[in-house]
Amino acid sequence: MTSPHASSRSRLVPRWTLHGDGRTVAVDGVVAPDERLSWPRTVGIGMQHVVAMFGATLLVPTITGFPVTTTLFFSGLGTALFLLITRGRVPSYLGSSFAFIAPLAATAGDGAAAQLGAVLVVGVALAAVGVLVKVAGSRALDAAMPPLVTGAIVALIGLNLAGTAVTSYESQPLVATVTLAAILLVTVAVPGLIGRLGILVGVVVGWIFGAVTGALDPARVDALREATWIGVPTFTGPSFQLSAVLVALPVVVVLVAENVGHVKAVAAMTGRSLDDVAGDALVADGVATALAGAGGGSGTTTYAENIGVMAATRVYSTAAYWVAAATALVLAFSPKFGALVFTVPGGVIGGATLVLYGLIGLLGVRIWQEANVDFTRPVNLMVAAAALVAGIGDLTLTIGSVELGGIVWGSVGILVGYPILRALAGRTAR
Repeated sequence: MTSPHASSRSRLVPRWTLHGDGRTVAVDGVVAPDERLSWPRTVGIGMQHVVAMFGATLLVPTITGFPVTTTLFFSGLGTALFLLITRGRVPSYLGSSFAFIAPLAATAGDGAAAQLGAVLVVGVALAAVGVLVKVAGSRALDAAMPPLVTGAIVALIGLNLAGTAVTSYESQPLVATVTLAAILLVTVAVPGLIGRLGILVGVVVGWIFGAVTGALDPARVDALREATWIGVPTFTGPSFQLSAVLVALPVVVVLVAENVGHVKAVAAMTGRSLDDVAGDALVADGVATALAGAGGGSGTTTYAENIGVMAATRVYSTAAYWVAAATALVLAFSPKFGALVFTVPGGVIGGATLVLYGLIGLLGVRIWQEANVDFTRPVNLMVAAAALVAGIGDLTLTIGSVELGGIVWGSVGILVGYPILRALAGRTAR
């Protein structure tokens, strides 16, 4: 008899089975990737994923000068490709990667086409790493990234963003506090679908409070009035300049860490091993990033914000991500909606991300707990401690013209340092 998991792997788009009655989830239960709630509830969860990714996804092109609607278009397209290539086994949204901000800023003088060429090359390189992982197999991945390493990477990816959340919170503390309170109260105290949409509800409550108290940016409100309802994204072709490519290539390290960390986090949350699909995830994000570079969008990555949503709702259905991808593609043709999202006050983003980023950090701790990582061993304790502080403190060092931040140093440090120190510790013990 063919197992349901095997049959789902053979289809590009799974036929999701209804979870229970489609309306409720047991206290200790989860909605698996190949399951779904009723379609109205699935659409609601998918919209929450859109809200979770929107601020960060649109922030990257805002900082780098890339077209917002174009970036949103390739974000939605990339998410759909990711779900297809991973055969519906890894719930994930591909949003704009913050790792590209520094190299794109450093190469601004080279022009947009050269920057897009660098993004494209990074995508191709990431896909090549994914192919290598597929060839080497999950055992090689386990050897390179045991639970101590993956837990640390997942934790530092979330906690590295803590400063961003706090800065947004401090910009409008009253609005942020109202948003945070709404999220906590709705998630904890309200049963059913509304409780599972706590983040979306909190953002709406925060936006309304901000509108009433005059916390919305007048310039953005004016831009909302002037924006057209329908418009075609601007597509731009790349060119290739070696200096721009070399500046951007280190981003591959970050994208590998984020993708593998995402796969490990989803596996921990769902209780299913996904090591055999880690290579597919890397290939998928590589293809999505290359396509974005080929057409004028920012590079993509699996989104930490959406891991937080899954952790809060315990709904890991890929059906919700198809809804999110379709929504992003539709909204990419609506400048009016993009302008509406830009009216969301910074305090609202701060209140929401204060919860989401913390949830991601704690997922790394959960990986350690479930693998029974022994922190009485000095080698485990020391390398994890150094990696976490590098990530949380956002250790930033410049090598030549390339500036690398805390996620890179924390991830590379533990990936390289742990096997070396473990070998030395074993030799000393003998």
